[in-house]
Amino acid sequence: MNISSIVVQTTPQFLNEVVESLKNCEACEYHLHDEKGRVIVTIEGEDVSEELGKLKVIEAIPHVIAADMQMAYSEDELDANIRVINESDAVPTVLNEEDVDIDRVVYHGDLKKKDSQLQEFAKDLSNSTGVK
Repeated sequence: MNISSIVVQTTPQFLNEVVESLKNCEACEYHLHDEKGRVIVTIEGEDVSEELGKLKVIEAIPHVIAADMQMAYSEDELDANIRVINESDAVPTVLNEEDVDIDRVVYHGDLKKKDSQLQEFAKDLSNSTGVK
């Protein structure tokens, strides 16, 4: 089962009409809206293709400017990830050994280099966005 939240955008002029259409639409469940024309609904489906079909129904409602998926939950994906976590060893086996040969421990990082890389990234980002 998949559940996704959708933000539907319309103009304030057509807000009440779009909200009524969404409330009467069997493709989604209406939750709330604001005076600017943003409406929050959720859709459910057995898979992504069913959800996309419902999203297309919402997009086809008259006066809907945009309908964008914001958050998604997939029960199957969650179950698969839980299985991976439960079946994996959270602690590397080398750390469980009593007499660890220090030559077997390999560190692939460089904290000083990482710090300078982060500083360069932040500098590049601020230069490209104009934010200091």
